[in-house]
Amino acid sequence: VQLQASGGGLVQAGGSLRLSCAASGSGFSANHMVWYRQAPGKAREFVARITPGGNANYEDFVKGRFTISRDNRKHTVYLELTSLKPEDTAVYYCKAARGYLQYWGQGTEVTVSS
Repeated sequence: VQLQASGGGLVQAGGSLRLSCAASGSGFSANHMVWYRQAPGKAREFVARITPGGNANYEDFVKGRFTISRDNRKHTVYLELTSLKPEDTAVYYCKAARGYLQYWGQGTEVTVSS
């Protein structure tokens, strides 16, 4: 499985972005898809997860602002970012997980200016 994240960029506080993570290979619909982020000088942290069945859960600091979704026909998972804050500035990574297997994408950078 290879993952290609895109959609990052520079946005003002309060703005929105839509991140995408396209997967190649088979079995996308069976994967848990997860978004993480890593801010400069900080550890990578969990942001949101969506199960094969479409159930989503979020880290508290993004609840109500970010939405994760998936399109199994397009083998793509999305992360809609709204009401962005400067502290959301980070490289956002997607991960596919199935059992003990994990695959990471290369990340897409989000910069939020105040």
